[in-house]
Amino acid sequence: MPAPLSVIIPTLNAAYDLPLCLESLMPGLESGLIREVIVCDAFSEDGTAAIAEAAGATYIATAKGRGRQLIAGTEAARGDWFLFLHADTLLSREWAERVADHIRERPGNAGAFRLKYRSDDKRARWLESRANRRARWLGLPYGDQGLLISRELYEAVGGFPDVRLMEDVMIVRAVGKSRLTFLDAEARTSAVKYERDGWRRRAWKNSWMLARFLLGVSPDKLAKEYT
Repeated sequence: MPAPLSVIIPTLNAAYDLPLCLESLMPGLESGLIREVIVCDAFSEDGTAAIAEAAGATYIATAKGRGRQLIAGTEAARGDWFLFLHADTLLSREWAERVADHIRERPGNAGAFRLKYRSDDKRARWLESRANRRARWLGLPYGDQGLLISRELYEAVGGFPDVRLMEDVMIVRAVGKSRLTFLDAEARTSAVKYERDGWRRRAWKNSWMLARFLLGVSPDKLAKEYT
């Protein structure tokens, strides 16, 4: 039986983070879970393309915009399941076992990982705890927690929208809380933006962006303000 999982990673000038992201996928490659890794790149100007190709990933150059990049990845994918992952996110060692269990036991559900920030700052623990509670209570994980979803369910909910921001929120809302499972493994995400902007200030900014989106502000308008 072919390996079921296509890992799809959107990138833009991700040469610093991508090597560790790809390295964290090794348990899935070693176990035969991963069929392919697809890097959907928005014409990066650093070494992203060379890193992806050296690692044996399929490299696709596509127009900028994470929604558009993710769509391009699914169009090229051959797996029965998709794992969407940000380039600055690393998965904990046990991720492949948890994903294999999910595919076998809960094929009708999508899955997301538990968020953890790659920082020793105590404010990182506060924020990730808050984010994980929000994700579970509302059924609303962000893209930095990864998204595992079968091709069948992905197509049933209409896939990712072609938007520049909030594509992660839009697809998990379409999936719905009842069809979402949280996996017992970590998505260890970069804390660079929080360390740069301040933990509480960045958290407030992200919450305000989400609130405005839920109130009807367009993703494209929000994208122009997002840094």
